[in-house]
Amino acid sequence: MTAEKKNKSKLYIVDEDILPEAIWKTAKAKELLAKNKNLTVNEAVEQVGLSRSAFYKYREGVSPFYEASRAKIITVQIHMNNIAGILSACMNEIAKAKGNILTINQGIPINDIAISTIAFDTMEITESLEDVLEIIQQIEGVYSIEVIGRN
Repeated sequence: MTAEKKNKSKLYIVDEDILPEAIWKTAKAKELLAKNKNLTVNEAVEQVGLSRSAFYKYREGVSPFYEASRAKIITVQIHMNNIAGILSACMNEIAKAKGNILTINQGIPINDIAISTIAFDTMEITESLEDVLEIIQQIEGVYSIEVIGRN
């Protein structure tokens, strides 16, 4: 990629199901290397069935969503039952992961469904953002959670 084109590059969020195999395997190899500091690149690419050349070709351009979200403000929208304690449980999960909640906005419930928007800083987050969102999604009474903004 030329320097001029690199400066104009855009980031996309792409479902892993549609990624070409080499890019998906590069992401998996990077994940293995991040989790096990004693693992070599050779060992990681061998475990996922990828060539070293493909790994080195794609490694700079492939990052999991949670890595891209480090040191950023993430805004999520949560649809939930209008029952006491659900919003608090969602905020507790963010706090447990060391997310710093900056703002909370909850509209008046309609048809017993409340919509809350929470913005939080991910600078000190200790878990992957995907894991935090998945835990919140599984809270009883939460219908959906969606990332609606990143700064």
